[in-house]
Amino acid sequence: MRKVLVTLLLVCGVTTVAAAPAQASAARVLNVLSFNIHHAAGTDGVLDVARVADVIRRSGADVVGLQEVDRHYSARSEWADQAGELARLLGYQVVFGANIDREPPSPGQPRVQYGTAILSRYPIRAWDNTYLSRSPDQEQRGLLHAELDVRGKRVHFYDTHLAASSQTDRLAQTRQIVDLIGGTRPSVLVGDLNALPDAPEIATLASAFTDAWPVSGRGDEATYPAEAPDRRIDYVYAGAGARPLVTRVVHADPAASDHLPLAARVQVR
Repeated sequence: MRKVLVTLLLVCGVTTVAAAPAQASAARVLNVLSFNIHHAAGTDGVLDVARVADVIRRSGADVVGLQEVDRHYSARSEWADQAGELARLLGYQVVFGANIDREPPSPGQPRVQYGTAILSRYPIRAWDNTYLSRSPDQEQRGLLHAELDVRGKRVHFYDTHLAASSQTDRLAQTRQIVDLIGGTRPSVLVGDLNALPDAPEIATLASAFTDAWPVSGRGDEATYPAEAPDRRIDYVYAGAGARPLVTRVVHADPAASDHLPLAARVQVR
């Protein structure tokens, strides 16, 4: 396991007024979103970062955990810095966790990167990306962490994307995530976990954190595949000091990605 510091791509004009100690200890309600954006390639075959930004904007999210994000990755995403572009379009701050990080195709060009990102309308005070366990034939995955200043209160937000084709790796990754987050408070974890709710790797997370859907879900829980969803593989978890209030699947534009976003209102204290 190793930690990789990630780069703050864009700092936008979001300001807060210093809170008194009494305010800092008060509860806050945070609108969170988990969204696997499929490198902004929609189910209609159209690459459209602006469409992804519009889905996020319409959700009303304060903080977003994104998966499958390209940063100068390849021609499939026109070599774009998708995390930076989404931050610019939304006016949010962003950090990016490069779980794939390769040499540029030619000298002087940006590094080829792919991974997860966190967008926040609140200031990001600290961040890190921790590589998760993987078998030699599996893609590197990570746990991206951002410490947010939510109107004077520090909130720990985590974003992950677990192994797609190895349950053995997912089991190891969820155990590692539980160890990494522990009793950190207040904390929220989101991500595409590539596993159904009755899977043993999900049980590992459920033993440590509160799965938002069973306690606050509204409507249909399925998030994948976007055009005809029949399973829940995208999750929001409340850790210590956090409580889910309402959770819902966002159907604003099912063509924007192959996953539907999952939104939750979470109380943190």
